[in-house]
Amino acid sequence: MSDFQPSYFFLLSNYKHRFLFDGCEFVWEALPKIVPYLKTQTLGKIDTEIPAGAYLVNPNQISIGKGTVVEPGAYIKGPCMIGENCTIRHGAYIRGEVITGDRCVIGHDTEIKNAVMLDGAHAAHFAYVGDSILGNHVNLGAGTKCANLKFDQSPIVIHHEGLRIATGLRKFGAIIGDFTQLGCNSVSNPGCLIGQHVCCYPCLNFGGVVPSNSVVKSNIQVAVIPLK
Repeated sequence: MSDFQPSYFFLLSNYKHRFLFDGCEFVWEALPKIVPYLKTQTLGKIDTEIPAGAYLVNPNQISIGKGTVVEPGAYIKGPCMIGENCTIRHGAYIRGEVITGDRCVIGHDTEIKNAVMLDGAHAAHFAYVGDSILGNHVNLGAGTKCANLKFDQSPIVIHHEGLRIATGLRKFGAIIGDFTQLGCNSVSNPGCLIGQHVCCYPCLNFGGVVPSNSVVKSNIQVAVIPLK
């Protein structure tokens, strides 16, 4: 990976909130800009029907685009901006400081906070997305967790090609590039940087820097031994 600029991970030309990434030398620098960016937006515009049983906290700080379906049982806390033609399913837990593009899915038992989803990103089943950015058409398999805090709670450092890059962030989940897929029950360690068009096999714990056009899989084979 030649650098950690947003352009390595995402095609931003059509993204409504691409200005969030302006001036970012490193892609993770967009994470602490989420709250200031939301403060510059006109929030409180909800262009879809909110059913009984959906729970909106601080609705004057929530914007939801046309065509978006919010199912009963969803919990949405502002400030946040949800795009058009998205699906917010029953049991979704949007804790605030969230920005989504269009055609995104936040599914049952998915928890998301201080995060960005580009167009067509899906976190449809039992996922945790904290302090993370999901690129265009990223798909998180059921049970995927983007861990965002080290055990010792020290700031996240990126180690790559002999370099040690301090992010200055104590909470930093994953940057996941366009069209990347993470298999069911995979766990990315804090400060994980995943390029575009990456395929991660299910049930893996991994971290660090994963270049674009890669496959992440275990080299441990599962043996099936017949009983005598």
